[in-house]
Amino acid sequence: MTTVTTATHTQAPSVGTAHTRVEGRDKVTGAARYAGEIPFADLAHGWLVLSTVARGRIRSIDSGPVLAMPGVLAVLDHRNALRVNTDYTGLMGMKPDPTCAVFQHDRVPHLGWPVALIVAETSEQAREAAEALVVTYEQEPHDIDFGAGHPGAYPVDGHMPAVTEKGDLDAELAASAVVVDAEYRTPEEHHNPMEPHAATAHWDGGRLEVVDSNQGATWVIGELANLFSLDPASVRVRSEHVGGGFGSKGVRAHQVAAVMAATVLQRPVRVVLTRRQMFSLAGYRSPTIQRVRLGADAEGRLRALEHSSLSLTSTVHEFVEPSAGVARVMYDADAHHTANRVVRLDVPTPTFMRAPGEAPGSFALEAALDELAEKGGIDPVELRLRNEPERGPVSGLPFAGRNVAACFREGARRFGWADRDPRPGLRRDGRWLLGTGTAAASFPAGAAPSTATVTAHPDGGFTVRIAAADIGTGARTALTLVAADALGVPLERVRVRIGDSDFGPAMIAGGSMGTRSWSWAVAAAAEELRDRLGLGADIPPDGITVRSDTTEAIGSLAPAERHSFGAQFAEVAVDVTTGEVRVRRMLGIFAAGRIVNPLTARSQLVGGMIWGISMALHEEAVRDRASGGHVGADLAGYHVASHADVPHVEADWIDDTDPNDPVGIKGIGEIGIVGAAAAVANAVWHATGVRHRALPIRPDRVLTVAAGALDA
Repeated sequence: MTTVTTATHTQAPSVGTAHTRVEGRDKVTGAARYAGEIPFADLAHGWLVLSTVARGRIRSIDSGPVLAMPGVLAVLDHRNALRVNTDYTGLMGMKPDPTCAVFQHDRVPHLGWPVALIVAETSEQAREAAEALVVTYEQEPHDIDFGAGHPGAYPVDGHMPAVTEKGDLDAELAASAVVVDAEYRTPEEHHNPMEPHAATAHWDGGRLEVVDSNQGATWVIGELANLFSLDPASVRVRSEHVGGGFGSKGVRAHQVAAVMAATVLQRPVRVVLTRRQMFSLAGYRSPTIQRVRLGADAEGRLRALEHSSLSLTSTVHEFVEPSAGVARVMYDADAHHTANRVVRLDVPTPTFMRAPGEAPGSFALEAALDELAEKGGIDPVELRLRNEPERGPVSGLPFAGRNVAACFREGARRFGWADRDPRPGLRRDGRWLLGTGTAAASFPAGAAPSTATVTAHPDGGFTVRIAAADIGTGARTALTLVAADALGVPLERVRVRIGDSDFGPAMIAGGSMGTRSWSWAVAAAAEELRDRLGLGADIPPDGITVRSDTTEAIGSLAPAERHSFGAQFAEVAVDVTTGEVRVRRMLGIFAAGRIVNPLTARSQLVGGMIWGISMALHEEAVRDRASGGHVGADLAGYHVASHADVPHVEADWIDDTDPNDPVGIKGIGEIGIVGAAAAVANAVWHATGVRHRALPIRPDRVLTVAAGALDA
């Protein structure tokens, strides 16, 4: 027996101090293994064959010649694939996307629908066979036209009610001194994480094991167990390292296909998506058409607010981009109406994408606020301060901390906002017109039940085990800091293991809830273990382990509006001859609760802001009306901000504590992108005097819409 000492009050806290990633050396040296790299004996390779028509039926699949090709082991399609169950409710109360239930019928609902899986000894053999497979279709007319007047639009409850209404909107608009009524559009946008989606499935002694790139082993194990009617205890999902997720890495067709093939062949099978395949199989952000109507009195206080949003979904699954939801948190009015509607089209199913709803919704709402400020002759920052609500505009609940005003005041001071001439189109730097803009940001700060274990070892070390997923955010490092503080020991004595469903259920890396939920569970287990050791408990050879479950604690939280908030500021330059827009500098000030690791936190916020620049100026997936597919489904045709497009981007935060919150962490993964595109668009107006209500603000659009202003 051994006694391990923990805490003294002289131990310097780890949380709140900057630390490099604990896995950083492994990543830069190549030692970190991703899902597509982990070796397996007797590994076979699967390659998905996707439909080449946007709507119709499969008439025939000529698999005979392909099965005769070198190395080909199997062709799975709707004629011979395993049957799966889709009659269940999964994570967050959602029904499964039938896209995951591959090869169940001969219907084709969109271009890029999985119609077969080729399995071969090598990836190259599988790809060659997939390209040789002849599939004949009975093609039908398709509809991909997304427009405000589409007759099939209807309201949909997603993770929030579809429609909220209070007050007489028409009456308050009529009584308003200043009114804005405008339509805003955002395009289809795609995640494209650096690491493509990949999964390897194999059976080990009657137990299914999946090595995957995902945002939560608990999520994947639940879906696979339901789909294949398995006992969850007979499924194990592991994910060592994940090269980005952003909402796209849940359960997709490739994981299900890999499980099917491994079951049929009784050997490990790996399926990796290509970049092009990800455009139709990994989900995306739906385009939106948003109408915002604002009415204010002469002092700029809102009397009426209407925010309605239309997005699209597939014909096989209902998913809504809840862009109108941001208005339910940010601003109140006597008449307050919001609505999220969708239209079904012959396209792949959209999914969660960084700040789902808030990113496109904040563009429309914050651009409309800027228009209201212009019409009312009020400074944009001051207008927002005058419309700070005391309670949730729709829920009526109190805010568990709302420091928007402090973010704006600090941001305005550091950005030099007081020196801004509000008149547009006046500042020049040679041929460039200069302008500045601002916008508010918010994102929910939730928590979900999680479990964790902490083990004390005889050598004085501690091991934390939790089924968290580090998708590049630095979760391993953050949890190491939290555990060290809770135990009262140096970081070097703590090892964190994550990404394994055998560690017990835990929240996914999504909704900016991962670190908050996991830290709560880790801290609870660590504190209980510290208390036991503080009583002088001896450590047996196999250690002492304490397990936590935060279900009851989270369920006992008092109802409140819990959010991270922020203020975005941007300066742009517009070339008066080419229409090119360059962001020169950006500043984001955030109220995001307790910051665990300032180094990785700043990276997350800056990364989100850069994505906001990309959203404002570059990103736009375009569909060909004739084929129903993308024009340029790759990173050459789908433009993103590159190094040359990224200026000086600065992110910082203010003190933001909630005394009633035992964790204090709010989440920072998504708020960085919220409001960023609006700040850039508002700055373009200030530079040119012309509003752009559709993203991205491409040079051709600048020249077409604002030719007169640019020549002035």
